[in-house]
Amino acid sequence: MATRTDAPTRREQILKEAARLFAERGFHGVGVDEIGAAVGISGPGLYRHFAGKDAMLAELLVGISESLLTGAKRRLAEAGVAGAAGVGGAADAADGVVPEAVLDSLIEGHIDFALDDRPLITLHDRELDRLRDADRKLVRQLQRQYVELWVGVVRRLYPGLGEPAARSAVHSVFGLLNSTPHLTRPGSLPDRAGTAELLHRMARGAFAAASGA
Repeated sequence: MATRTDAPTRREQILKEAARLFAERGFHGVGVDEIGAAVGISGPGLYRHFAGKDAMLAELLVGISESLLTGAKRRLAEAGVAGAAGVGGAADAADGVVPEAVLDSLIEGHIDFALDDRPLITLHDRELDRLRDADRKLVRQLQRQYVELWVGVVRRLYPGLGEPAARSAVHSVFGLLNSTPHLTRPGSLPDRAGTAELLHRMARGAFAAASGA
């Protein structure tokens, strides 16, 4: 959601402010009128864009899961990974893929999300269970696909790492990168570039440690 460079649409503005307010005060602590005021329209005017707060929450959480998966597939395709699947075991030097560069690209993409869309991390942690069953299942399905792309790439770089261990390492790195909402005390982090570099170095270190390298 942070990758657009053109002006956001009104719908995107509403979602951004809803995410911020929901993260700050909780889903039930925010009214439709407050979301509308944050984007300069009346509360009832929001219903021209969304059926209600539940629909906003679903679009936010399903949307970021789709965005992460789509971005990861694009990065793998750009790197020449066959089928954008990552996918399983030792690298084949003949395919021209550089597993280290592919993993770095995935980490960079997730760091962009973790630094630029922190309210969505908070929302996922606190409010996922509020989604309808179908939406929650879709989020989980998208997340599983995203994890498996990473697992395939990690195992290309570290072919001796078994699949369960690689999956555990991926989840651990996500926990590390997604800790950014808790690092908001003034002075607790360097500037954005420094924070991104630190997170990247820690993520790579975690995968290397998991592999025993």
